[in-house]
Amino acid sequence: MTDIVVGLDLGTGGVRAIAVDLQGQIIAQATRSYPLLTPQPGWTEQNSSDWVEASLDALFDVTQQLDGYRAIALGLSGQMHGMVALDAKGKAIRPAILWNDQRTGKAVVEIEAAIPRQELIQRTGNPAITGFQLPKLLWLRTEEPQAYTRLWRILLPKDYLGYVLTGEPFTEPSDASGVGCLNLANRQWDTDILHALDINPALFPPVIESTAIAGRLKPEIATRVGLPVGLPVIAGGGDNAAAAIGLGISSSNLNRGSLSIGTSGVIFAPCDRPIPDPEGRVHLFCHVDGGYHLLGVTLAAGGSLRWYRDTFAPHISYTDLMDMAERSQPGARGVLFLPHLTGERSPHLDPDTRGAFVNLSLAHTQADIIRAVLEGVAFSLRSALEVISAITPIDQLLATGGGARSHIWLQILADVLQTKLIAPKAEEGAAYGAAILAMVGIGVYPNLETALKILPQDSNVVQAQTNTLYEAGFNRYKLLYDTLKAVR
Repeated sequence: MTDIVVGLDLGTGGVRAIAVDLQGQIIAQATRSYPLLTPQPGWTEQNSSDWVEASLDALFDVTQQLDGYRAIALGLSGQMHGMVALDAKGKAIRPAILWNDQRTGKAVVEIEAAIPRQELIQRTGNPAITGFQLPKLLWLRTEEPQAYTRLWRILLPKDYLGYVLTGEPFTEPSDASGVGCLNLANRQWDTDILHALDINPALFPPVIESTAIAGRLKPEIATRVGLPVGLPVIAGGGDNAAAAIGLGISSSNLNRGSLSIGTSGVIFAPCDRPIPDPEGRVHLFCHVDGGYHLLGVTLAAGGSLRWYRDTFAPHISYTDLMDMAERSQPGARGVLFLPHLTGERSPHLDPDTRGAFVNLSLAHTQADIIRAVLEGVAFSLRSALEVISAITPIDQLLATGGGARSHIWLQILADVLQTKLIAPKAEEGAAYGAAILAMVGIGVYPNLETALKILPQDSNVVQAQTNTLYEAGFNRYKLLYDTLKAVR
């Protein structure tokens, strides 16, 4: 029998399970989806029972492909910031409130009234943010007090799944640092913050290391999915941190980060000390390797391109859109686009800002407008990168996501960010990172630095070129944002 480890990533749209051998090759994989609930405008929820059923089905599908292989560990990853509220019997009291839920504005104000914003940033790395878990808990106390009185524990999504698999409540620093009350210096719950908010720290689970064995697979679960009884379950990491490990990004190489161009755009930069931006313009979280990482987020990156296509060019393929963008020129012949179609995260923390096209004329073509969209996203990401680079300089970014498959967009991003981009020929995401963490957790490799040596090295490199049109465009982009904010 050949040994393998299993990685499980609980995403917003669905769950992915993979089996990986000890040399890093994927042996089997399966996915399952589940619905997103939007009971009111601005609310996003999911039934945690849907997560469990989908995860168990995906694990069963994987084990059916493992003839001749033996699972020796399971690692977890998943969407961050969500809240699963459990009663004393370990049952969910209500649907889980997700990371992109926006109901907690009053709770954010309440938190920053109790703990000054600057102190909160210094302690936790971040200001109070509507999507984080802590404001959700305060919302529950105010809006659903009967549910709040029944609370035994609140868990993050992947940690709830780990609880179902093992019977053990736990979390780990990378996910816990997105709750809003983890002290980044000691990587434990900040009881001063919780006491200031009159919250019992016992509602939160113990924080263990990301590579620790959190528990072992319960017999009834093992029987259902076809995995060994008592299989070690490794705590794992939040989706961004686990995906970074799957790319080989750790605090052992501080000059290399990642750039993901999916619906949102995310810059991930490892750092070895918890140094937050004083204004909280980018996130600071724990990394799974014992270090830390900064996170800059543009909410509508690929989302901006999808919006443009769906609205103005539904019959044109993305490939053709990119070909058209190449017919324009750097600077999009003066057209400027703000990609703030759903508000903006980094560095503005401004949910009310909106997108815009400016400087249009009869001489402009569709090619210019498409290129302006690509450049506007790049300008938005540069705004975040400038904040990150002042704390931890980055000279190369591993580029992933759907947008990274476009050569023209990669070149625009490299030129605007003035950073070398490396596009891996294979990217396996957070489930793969969870599998790597599992290998370290059970001692297959002595540490993450050693484990990362098994990752494939094939990649395409895009070198940054200097273009004064982009520098001028970025300055106009910043001025446009400031102008529109002033007239709101």
